[in-house]
Amino acid sequence: MHYELGTSGFLYRSDKLMVDKATQSLWNTLQGRPVIGPLVGRDIQLVRRSVVTTTWGEWRRRHPKTTVLSLRTGFRRDYGEGVAYRDYFATDELMFSVAITDSRLGNKSEILGLIFDQDAGGSMAIEIEYLRAHPVHHGELSGQKFVVFTDGSGAARVYDSAGLMFGRWDGDRTAHDTTGEAWELFEDRIQSDAGRKLRRLPQHRAFWFGWYAAYPGSELVRSVTESDE
Repeated sequence: MHYELGTSGFLYRSDKLMVDKATQSLWNTLQGRPVIGPLVGRDIQLVRRSVVTTTWGEWRRRHPKTTVLSLRTGFRRDYGEGVAYRDYFATDELMFSVAITDSRLGNKSEILGLIFDQDAGGSMAIEIEYLRAHPVHHGELSGQKFVVFTDGSGAARVYDSAGLMFGRWDGDRTAHDTTGEAWELFEDRIQSDAGRKLRRLPQHRAFWFGWYAAYPGSELVRSVTESDE
């Protein structure tokens, strides 16, 4: 089934709700489900995909043939980075209140949000600053073992590790597991010299306050501070 979604202008717990133009149903973006309207209760769940946040320069280096949308939209508006919400991003204050918050991270600390099995109920948030300090990070969630590679731009990509441990990574395209075998990183997989492939796993990039409001039971991986000791 095909659903054409657009911005509704509504929020739930400070998270944007999308609207299905055909039925006017509202969709929760973090859950991928319709929450208001005629599509509710039909057991509809969007497939989770992977996403990466990086710089244009770094993406263009990796993918020089990328096609980009033009900023010439026909509307007189400054689309420069940070123009629309510069004041909002400059502080840790929220524009709209949420029911619950968690002080282990700042409200707008960026996290990598993971959910591999919606029905299992397991979720995890990994602080982006922690990943910057640990460019190769291994973990497990809902029985799925994974590895996160984070490059110098802060772009974090999550892959099925199949239980392998990776000890070396050049910060670009090549990682080595602890047996010494080399693996090349792609957007949809990592692939060994022997041709073995391990798939990319779905991931979100979010602010901590928004993720926690949606998934308060999330396991949190973060840097240890002096106040924690």
